[in-house]
Amino acid sequence: MNVRYIVELTDTEREELVALTHRGKASVRRVLRTNILLMADGRAHSDEEISRALSTGTSTVFRTKRRFVEGGVEHALSEAPRPGGRRKLDTKQEATLIALACTKPPDGRATWTMQLLGDRLVAMGVVDGISDETVRRRLRENALKPWQEKMWCIPEVDADYVANMEDILDIYALPRDEKRPMVCFDETFKQLVGETRQPILPQPGKPARVDYEYRRHGTANLFMFVAPLEGWRHVKVTERKANIDFAECMRDLVDVHFPDADVIRVVLDNLSTHRPGALYKAFPAAEARRILRRLEFHHTPKHGSWLNMAEIEIGILSRQCLDQRIPDDESLRHQVAAWEARRNAAGEGIRWMFGVEAARTKLASAYASINGPEANPTAQAA
Repeated sequence: MNVRYIVELTDTEREELVALTHRGKASVRRVLRTNILLMADGRAHSDEEISRALSTGTSTVFRTKRRFVEGGVEHALSEAPRPGGRRKLDTKQEATLIALACTKPPDGRATWTMQLLGDRLVAMGVVDGISDETVRRRLRENALKPWQEKMWCIPEVDADYVANMEDILDIYALPRDEKRPMVCFDETFKQLVGETRQPILPQPGKPARVDYEYRRHGTANLFMFVAPLEGWRHVKVTERKANIDFAECMRDLVDVHFPDADVIRVVLDNLSTHRPGALYKAFPAAEARRILRRLEFHHTPKHGSWLNMAEIEIGILSRQCLDQRIPDDESLRHQVAAWEARRNAAGEGIRWMFGVEAARTKLASAYASINGPEANPTAQAA
């Protein structure tokens, strides 16, 4: 090898590479190439010294340095096969792997793993041997993760489902009206968790560290109000989500949040407490009726809570604010209030793109099954 490639890392590149070796999530090959670059930086070590220290061949060291000089850090770390390199699985073998990954795992195992898939291919006589890394690459190329699953509710789309869904979609399609605002309402909970030892803040090259032990301090309920067209949301923290808590939220909506509105259109799910009767259980009849005269409830279908935009806002709240250890109600109120103020100051709204016509197109077969083909809205004018 007469050509010599000199590795000279910038401070930023060096910090990123050092951080990568501490994360514990990169592949073995990627970490090996990272260490090659770090050892070769500024001619600190020769190719032979790097080869001995990392138990790899000098050709691997040479290629890594060359790829860095020719294409930068990411090109050097990339695991793309060398030009002309033979794929470990041919088209037929790869198709067998993909088909296998889409079946139920063997008895006694909850999910497929890369090792299980490789062992099954060998047992089937598809290949003589295969590494976990080859299985991982072929699955990644085909966007398959058989070890993962998502919880999903498959609703029965009947006439009631369609009626409630179209009612919600019609509400969402209406323009903004100060006198008749639309507010989506839902709730979630937060496990209150306290630290047993003081966490250590992050440092360059080191992530933040928290002790694996923690103390549970119960749970708190969070009611989410969101008015997408107003760019407004409010989170109310309570101990429970009983009838009286729901009723007090509705009174807040009428008297505190939208006192000048004639009618507030409230989108909410089918929880048993989300009913007008909850207000009569919480307040005297005259007070309950006063509040209800200002409210117009629109319920999502059963198993159709995805139609409630409050769920979107709860998802944002969970990612941006609740994904941390919060020890008590006071701290929780402080955190959600800061999150709420920032979102409201920015006027963040939700742009809903799914309407009645889109529903009738996407769910055409479900519409047709309600009363027969003549009910299919794609076959006749809406």
